[in-house]
Amino acid sequence: MSTEVEKLQRLSVPAIDEILGKAFKVLDDGFIRVVDYMGSDDAIVQAARVSYGSGTKKVHQDRGLIRYLMRHRHTTPFEMCEIKFHIRVPMDCWRQWIRHRTANVNEYSTRYSIAIDAAQTTTAGEWRLQATGNRQGSAGFLDENDGSKLTDQETELHQLSRDIYEARLDAGIAREQARKDLPLSTYTEAYWKVDLHNLLHFLALRMDSHAQYEIRCYSEIIGKEILSRWCPIAWEAFLDYRVNACQLTGLEIEMLQAINSGDAEKINELGIRNKWLPEDPEAPVKRHRERREFEDKLLSLNVEIPWKHRL
Repeated sequence: MSTEVEKLQRLSVPAIDEILGKAFKVLDDGFIRVVDYMGSDDAIVQAARVSYGSGTKKVHQDRGLIRYLMRHRHTTPFEMCEIKFHIRVPMDCWRQWIRHRTANVNEYSTRYSIAIDAAQTTTAGEWRLQATGNRQGSAGFLDENDGSKLTDQETELHQLSRDIYEARLDAGIAREQARKDLPLSTYTEAYWKVDLHNLLHFLALRMDSHAQYEIRCYSEIIGKEILSRWCPIAWEAFLDYRVNACQLTGLEIEMLQAINSGDAEKINELGIRNKWLPEDPEAPVKRHRERREFEDKLLSLNVEIPWKHRL
């Protein structure tokens, strides 16, 4: 029996090689850049077929396989690709980022090194107002005249906190304690290595319009500027089946069937049963998160909301 094994060539992607090490500017003083990567669209296909090389398969067949894997959430082949980023990010944004635990992380340490002398600033027109219907979100902006006062206060606070920090260091205070009053807007840096499956999960959450603006800025660059070059077929499938897709629950399918058939009685029955609509047909419809999500889906499908007149 022959024991010869085909010699392998490292998979490379010229489009990602061109931007290797290039810093993409984010916010006012942040950045993200690719340090290294492993795998490509071909690696996803190889893992799925448990073979090496493209063999006799054609490009359109590879694309079809990747799209099938994405569509049916067969995630293991996507885990065969990894990418390592070097990022500079505000600490408050980093707190959200680090919640994604399925990655390898090494962060800049202010116990051993002087804190980065940079903090994210907010211009007069960038102060966002608290959303009334979403406790963790924002909606609209503060008037620029009022915003300019907040920006001035922010500048003073940043400078004062930096001056105090440096005075503590000059007095010989340990770095681990001197740093404790630095603002969360202070930039930190980290190396973040993640496989493609978990990166896509990160992007699905952090590119969403409901995600905080600052982390969304980083996510959009990762997706549009980096992933689109690295694994373009997987990126296309991700947009089609995750980002721009519309997933319906069992209740929503049942309700949509009633809407399509014009069954007003069934619509009302389903609405009352699931607390979407009040039993009194004259009563106004109260706020309901699940119903609101379904209404957004109806709008995206260009289907009229049957209880629109009651909202």
